[in-house]
Amino acid sequence: MSLLDDVAERDGRRCWVCDEPVDLDKSVNDPQGPSVDSRTADRKAKIAERLAHRACNSRKGAVKVAIAWPERLYVVEPAPLLAVAARLERKGGREIVGRCPTARDAREAADWLVDRFSRLVPGLPVTADVEAGGGQFLVVLTTGRR
Repeated sequence: MSLLDDVAERDGRRCWVCDEPVDLDKSVNDPQGPSVDSRTADRKAKIAERLAHRACNSRKGAVKVAIAWPERLYVVEPAPLLAVAARLERKGGREIVGRCPTARDAREAADWLVDRFSRLVPGLPVTADVEAGGGQFLVVLTTGRR
């Protein structure tokens, strides 16, 4: 099996940058085709290679990528997810990652975060809670110390 096949299998055939499915049958030269991102910009990464679309990999270049929050979620001051993932992976604990105007918005964001982190940082058991405070709802990610 090739490196591409191994990485694709491990990553569930989803692009680590945009979280969309990657079609392994497309040409590696196609913008939506598969590529292996070596993540050379992040020397402390525990996973050296990740699956990405060719366009996502090319767009980010050799700089750290920003993982986008979906536009459908109503989150005020959303935290940068790669920085949150790095801190939780390194230290564990809990971190407030955003504020929402309603409990429903916060619960949708919390559910999305748990699902997204399961692929962004495989093996890091993350839970998300919603806490009311100051007329808004806080989304809090928690994990045990590693």
